[in-house]
Amino acid sequence: MSNIHYKESLHHLQVELVKLQKHLIASDLQLLVIFEGRDAAGKDGVIKRIVEHLSPRETRVVALGKPSDQEQKSWYFQRYVAHLPKAQEMVLMNRSWYNRAGVERVMGFCSEAQYRQFIDTVVDFEALLNKSGVQIVKYYLDIDREEQAKRLQARRDDPLKQWKISPIDAVAQERWDDYSQARNAMLMQTHRAHSPWTIVNANNKKRARLAVIRHLLQQVESPARVFDYQEPNPDIIFTFDKKHLHDGHIAP
Repeated sequence: MSNIHYKESLHHLQVELVKLQKHLIASDLQLLVIFEGRDAAGKDGVIKRIVEHLSPRETRVVALGKPSDQEQKSWYFQRYVAHLPKAQEMVLMNRSWYNRAGVERVMGFCSEAQYRQFIDTVVDFEALLNKSGVQIVKYYLDIDREEQAKRLQARRDDPLKQWKISPIDAVAQERWDDYSQARNAMLMQTHRAHSPWTIVNANNKKRARLAVIRHLLQQVESPARVFDYQEPNPDIIFTFDKKHLHDGHIAP
């Protein structure tokens, strides 16, 4: 994809995002967009392109850090509830409550009992949000092992990306298989009709960004939606199915 084509496509899609936001505001809608994925999968880049030209009053990006001691002793979802979208808002979560099924489980930051409790309740929690008027869109950005290694090295080499480096990065490659198993279990157990997982092949950052925005624009019915959307490439973005864990669509 040429840089010119990418920029032109991105501009058209961002214009449509502004129209979508006007519809969310006019209709008092609540939209929650969750981004999960491996370290260096490109979550920051996708979110940046989505919110770049949206109103900051009705758009919030949530990226929570390590929970406090008090939060660790409270109901797991409690600290996330405070950041849910209000009427007229779009909230984008750069990692979410699914941290418990990924990083926390792999790195031993939660017990097996805490993990099981999360898995046993998250589907019902999301169903409750859905019934309360919160529309949930969940993306898992997937990259292969070689691409992750290249991006992690780029972080270490680029002085402008030093803030992205964390102790978790240091073991991302050596714990690759553990993360794969945790991801597979999470997708299998939390993919539901009211809050399905959409998988994004993010090895190509530009194509992944455009595909996510096209897909997101199609998730909300809006009379303002007049743009002639190009259908997202099914090899880049697709609804999760367990067969994808074995047919090469999702990195092993």
